Amino acid sequence: MLSRRGFLAGTIAVGAATRVRAQTGDAAPTVLRLERRDIEVNGKSASVFCIRQPDGTFGIATDAGKPFRVRVENHIEEPSLIHWHGLTPPWRQDGVPETSGLMIPPGGSADYDFPLRRGGAYWMHSHYGLQEQLLLSAPLIIRDGSENPSQQEVVVMLADFSFTPPDQILAQLQSRQTHDMPGMDMHGMDMHGTAMSAIKSEPDLNDVQYDAFLANSRTLADPEVINVDPGGRVRLRIINASSMSAYHIDLGQLEGDLIAVDGIPVQPVRGRTFPITVAQRLDIALTIPKIAAAYPVLAVLEGERRQTGIMLLAGKGQVTRISGLTEAASPPLTLGLERSLRAVEPLADRKVDRTHVINLTGTMQGYRWSINNVAWTKDVPPLTVTEGERVELVLTNQTMMPHPMHLHGHAFQIVAIDGHRFAGAVRDTVLVPPKTTVTVAFDADNPGWWAFHCHLLYHQHAGMFATLRYD
Repeated sequence: MLSRRGFLAGTIAVGAATRVRAQTGDAAPTVLRLERRDIEVNGKSASVFCIRQPDGTFGIATDAGKPFRVRVENHIEEPSLIHWHGLTPPWRQDGVPETSGLMIPPGGSADYDFPLRRGGAYWMHSHYGLQEQLLLSAPLIIRDGSENPSQQEVVVMLADFSFTPPDQILAQLQSRQTHDMPGMDMHGMDMHGTAMSAIKSEPDLNDVQYDAFLANSRTLADPEVINVDPGGRVRLRIINASSMSAYHIDLGQLEGDLIAVDGIPVQPVRGRTFPITVAQRLDIALTIPKIAAAYPVLAVLEGERRQTGIMLLAGKGQVTRISGLTEAASPPLTLGLERSLRAVEPLADRKVDRTHVINLTGTMQGYRWSINNVAWTKDVPPLTVTEGERVELVLTNQTMMPHPMHLHGHAFQIVAIDGHRFAGAVRDTVLVPPKTTVTVAFDADNPGWWAFHCHLLYHQHAGMFATLRYD
């Protein structure tokens, strides 16, 4: 687990302190406090974490072109460190324990100061231990002036929740036994722990039986109701901050235009449903009908009937109770939408200087996950690149579980799916479904030592983690 990789602490540059030093500047930093809070889930109180400003604001909304001048204060009872997911800071300020920064001890703080190069919907979360499962995350919205001033902004942050402590969830996953057969990559178990067929052709989707699914920290038993104007325009910024769960976003009666993924603009795609895997973001532009009504925006769990969401209330519309269960189970996420997405500003056309072939490997037997059949340890050499190169990563999922793969410090473009080349969306997290190959390309323009991993929290901590280092 990342929190136990103490062997790396000694490799941090000589003179590194317990704080990330801020550059000199006149503006006072925005303070973010890591704190405990209580929420109610299914009628029971739960103690979780949060990232909020002294006035109670969760996360940050700021503007591109401004410096990201932030002080993180640790008010919880254990060490922590925050990763700015989707941003491209200098390596030392990326927020991965013992790889790009040292943990912030209880009562300590760390300062950050780097330029914000572009706008978009991003998020922040703990990269220490399993704290992300306890909701140690928050929105990070950067406006760049391209937003329609007549649009109302609505941020929806999705999460999966369990009353079971995260360490216990991981231990239960690792203690499961399956009936793997020689020569088979992986055979899963259902979410109740029952062994599946030894010969399996369908994907395994949900490892963990969660107690609830949350939208802005609430369930559909008591959803957040957001007032909007009849006939008004809304920009939904949907952030999947779940640890292990992917969803189908269901707009119901509304039709929207998908205008950005992972904070980066795409050519608009109109629809009523959109897939979102773990750690991804969707910006959807809506026009509210000119009548008083309530419009649910739902997130339906992949492969199941369970759902969460919020309510948009136009005028004096009637809010009705929405069930936490759909009539039928949803299908697995596919790359159907991904194949159709096109970046507004694709990468420049140039030759590829370096290619890394990356096999996503693992087994449910003992819950072991890996990259190129090697689970992460201190001895695993990094993937190497040289500054200025165009790099392609060929990601082949050899397992029967989907893996959302995230590269720190860079945005990449989807350039091929199963060998079919195209100039797709620019993202920082891509879904690689079972038995599928996805190729992404990026320019090596941010020197450092970067994390690259599956964003399913328990897969990452079970070994599906690697690093990329500049020569």
